[in-house]
Order: sequence, then C-alpha cells, then structure tokens
Amino acid sequence: MNGVPQSIVSAARVREQLAAGNSRLVLVDVRADLADPAWGRARYLEGHLPGAVFADTDRDLSAPKTGTNGRHPLPTVERMGEVFGRLGIGPDSVVVAYDNVSGLFAARLWWMLRYLGHAQVAVLDGGMNAWEQAGGSLVPGEETRAPRQFIPKPEPGMALGLAEVEAGLASGAHLLVDAREPVRWRGEHEPIDPVAGRIPGARNHLWKGNLDPGGRFRSPEGLRESLGALTRDRAGRRIVCYCGSGLSAAHSALALELAGIRDVAVYSGSWSEWCADPRRPVARGTP
Repeated sequence: MNGVPQSIVSAARVREQLAAGNSRLVLVDVRADLADPAWGRARYLEGHLPGAVFADTDRDLSAPKTGTNGRHPLPTVERMGEVFGRLGIGPDSVVVAYDNVSGLFAARLWWMLRYLGHAQVAVLDGGMNAWEQAGGSLVPGEETRAPRQFIPKPEPGMALGLAEVEAGLASGAHLLVDAREPVRWRGEHEPIDPVAGRIPGARNHLWKGNLDPGGRFRSPEGLRESLGALTRDRAGRRIVCYCGSGLSAAHSALALELAGIRDVAVYSGSWSEWCADPRRPVARGTP
C-alpha cells in the first residue's frame, strides 16, 4: 500500500502522510457508542483527525433492521458502494479508519472495504488514544471530500449470509469463531440479545484478546500463537467469525489476517440474527 502499510497503521505513520500532503489519503472517523447513537458524531464535531470524514456505524455501515436480520445488518453491495463514494473513496484512495475502542468499529469499515475488493485500507492501531499520545492535532467541525465513483468488486466467500452459515453447519465446512465474552458464548449471561448461547460447534476467542495492554494489536507472532492454537485443526475448513452483531467479528477477521491465517469469512448477521428464529439450534455450556 503506497504510503500506508497493510491492515494496521501507526499514528506516527499517519502523521507523516498528512505532513507529506498525501492526497490519496482518506481518513474516516467511525467512533461510536452502542448505547448512544448520537455520541460518535458529536465527538467528531468536537475534534477529529485533520481532513477526516465521519461514517455512522448504524446509518452508513449497517442496513435497516427488520427484527430478524440482526442488530447491524450488512448493507447491500450497491448501498455500500454509494456510501464509500460519498465519503470520497475512489479506486486509488488509501483509507485509514479509526475509532475510540481499539479498532472495534474501525475494523467493520476495514472489512467492508476489503470485501468489496478495496485493498488499500488500514485501521489506525490504538485509535484516538494512540493519536493523542503521538501528539496528533484535532480539528473541530464538519469536513467533506469530493464524491468519487466507487465500483464494488465483492470478494466471494468473505461475507457469509444466514443460509450459507446454516449449510456450513450441516456439512461441517466451517470452523466458527465467536468473538463475544466467554460467559455469553457459554450461554450463562446474555445482556443484549433475547436468547443466550452460541451457534453449535463455535469456538470462543474474545476480540479483546487481539490487543495488548495498551489497546494496540498484539504482534503477529502473539496473534499466531493464540489464534493458531484455536484454528490449528481446521483441516481445510473456512474460518467464519461472528459475534453479537457483526462488529467484533470483523475485529477478529483483521487479527487473523495480521496473524497470517487465511480463508476467513465474517457472518455479519451473527448471533443476533441466528437467535431470532427459535427453530435454529443453540448450544450452551462448556464443550
């Protein structure tokens, strides 16, 4: 990636690119608070990275909810293309997404762009905390970029729908990795969705385990140690990441890429979609 390394990038590197006047650089602020939909935009208007545009997790990076399609449904390919074009992302753009939660929301945008065939995208490692610690400046108010034509080129197999997950469960073609807290994976406590438990056969790897104590991604070696142990016996199965609503699942997909583990998909509907139909199987307890 010209000017920015693949997948994650340091605050110092972003500062260098801004200082160099990299016109291809598109910074996207995706800060959010799941309990307060207005919080992210309000923080953006208070102060954001110079030149950054804002993407709303609920309105821009998710489709409307029907009650059965999960809490953050994946938009159509056409809708995603419209959003990214409006944000000023074109075929030659180098995109850096950042948030306030060590990549939890930024990874969603990273994965969506990668799914649509746009390889020039990275997550700011450590998010706003890393930017402020590096002495980066903030700019208040609204900023926009000239719209670009974004032509989606979906990568087959990166995004799985409900029917594909059900088929993979029946055939054994998938290795499911659940990014939620262990107590939710075991079905002991469910604070958000109406049903507790997990998709049968799913293994657990809490997304926060991808991070070091400072909130940055662990080294590739450290990620390979933990994620490699989790997936070592995959035997040709595709790894399918899911969580509660499809956000931390993308974080796990990013960590798997950093670890050098390939053939990974995200089930964006995740547990909130799966458990919406009582006819679907549910597992609980410790296997």
